[in-house]
Amino acid sequence: MTSSEQTRTPRYGERAIAEAELICFDNPRPGRPYEIAITLPEFTCLCPFSGYPDFATLRLLYQPGPRVMELKAIKLYVNGYRNRSISHEEAANRILDDFVAACEPCWMQLEADFNPRGNVHTVVRVSHGSRQDC
Repeated sequence: MTSSEQTRTPRYGERAIAEAELICFDNPRPGRPYEIAITLPEFTCLCPFSGYPDFATLRLLYQPGPRVMELKAIKLYVNGYRNRSISHEEAANRILDDFVAACEPCWMQLEADFNPRGNVHTVVRVSHGSRQDC
């Protein structure tokens, strides 16, 4: 049996990504409006038409409700898109939907700023709820 025919055991990072869950914890200041900004500069997914990789920077800005999302859980969840064939628009909307379901924010905005490909630069911005003054 050649090495290419052997079954490969998934590496610990691959296992962590496959098992990822959006973990949240209680908001330490539920009565105070405040914002959390998170940048994820290494988002990747696959173009559903060409199969080529798409690269983006995700910018998440949100005002927590009852729960705050744990950062490592966000990182692992987002890395799960690496080999997923999905459009820019669906990726942004699905990620926002999953984040909203996990932590029930007062307000949340996700901006997916995709690297130019073929002289086209795409930015998809989606939001949920109403932003409060901080």
